[in-house]
Amino acid sequence: MIAEIIADFQANMWLYISIPFVSGIIGYVTKVVAIQMMFLPMDFIGFKIFGIPIGWQGIVPRKAEKMATISVDLMTSRLINANEVFARLDPQRIAKEIEGPMTAAAEEITRSVAQQYQPGLWEMLPDFARQKIIKKMQTEAPQVVANIMSEIQGDVEKYFDIKHMVISNLLKDRKMLNEIFQKVGKQEFRFFSNAGFWFGLSIGVIQMICWLLFKQPWMLPAFGGFVGFFSDWAALQMMFRPLEPKKIMGFTFQGLFIKRQHEVARDYAALISKQLLTPSNMMEELFRGPLSDRIMELIHRNVREMIDAQTGSIRPLVVYAVGSQKYIEMKAMVTQKILEKLPETMKHMESYAEDAMDIRNTLVDRMQKLTPSEFEGMLRPAFKEDEWALIAVGAILGFIVGELQIQFMIH
Repeated sequence: MIAEIIADFQANMWLYISIPFVSGIIGYVTKVVAIQMMFLPMDFIGFKIFGIPIGWQGIVPRKAEKMATISVDLMTSRLINANEVFARLDPQRIAKEIEGPMTAAAEEITRSVAQQYQPGLWEMLPDFARQKIIKKMQTEAPQVVANIMSEIQGDVEKYFDIKHMVISNLLKDRKMLNEIFQKVGKQEFRFFSNAGFWFGLSIGVIQMICWLLFKQPWMLPAFGGFVGFFSDWAALQMMFRPLEPKKIMGFTFQGLFIKRQHEVARDYAALISKQLLTPSNMMEELFRGPLSDRIMELIHRNVREMIDAQTGSIRPLVVYAVGSQKYIEMKAMVTQKILEKLPETMKHMESYAEDAMDIRNTLVDRMQKLTPSEFEGMLRPAFKEDEWALIAVGAILGFIVGELQIQFMIH
């Protein structure tokens, strides 16, 4: 019996030696496919039968809203506080940063409104008088912005919804959502693929011995399915478990992702601070977000007060000259034009705001202080959603390759 086995092995040595390597390739390929399935395709590819979708869409893009919500919940509960970062801005410094473009805008607005509502009166005024009005508007306009910013800082949540900002931007750009998970878990995904090969190779040795001894046709497909299933499951466990360092026989073990907490914090913070939690996105949320009507009312009120203060004691004369209705319309027009200019004007303070808010360092510091279970939530949701499907696909692919392998071995 043993002599026959040895003779069979010698006669078909390369076929037998190929079994562990094919098993290793199965393990590797099923992991690569599983990773791709998490992120691609961005849109559903397939068809429907009786209304039931048959096909696939990347787990992260398909569940973008849920993934974005999970990400923002961790971000806003443990990492970033909108009140805190807005409090770091100096309203007077903002006024100084936007002074140049706001001054130019103020002159344009003053001339435009005056000529529209009282062209004759404006043209009849001596140049020094017109210049005085323009200068006063130019002086006051940046201060109005500083006043508005101070009021926002007094009640940030009334005017700014950080959760809406993050979720809407991630849903608008699902590639960014993919990039967050890919960047955070880049080394883990590489390990996931490589581990598949070594798990497969190890199990393939057992597979080879079993085939050599028993030659049962079901063995290779069964082992292929097992390799695809077990290597997926085992690699996931090694990535996230144990959460806390554990010593076993003198060796310290901890989930590979958990162990990289400090490094991941730096990568994540760099990405988020440059692409998501940016001054530009924050200004967009203020002026275009669901709470923007409150910002508009705040601006309206401050601009009206500025105009009334400028006219001061001569306001009755101004009202008499242009009419009370026209005076109201003029204030509304000035406000509207300032609103139109403000988003573009505020871009000039973004460099200062980025330095002052210090989002990147704040994220790094807070992320490094997360508990292991909290930190696991940075990446695990991408695997957790439809994890069974990833493992099942690994098992099915392994089974199919094993079946092809048995056909080759028999023939």
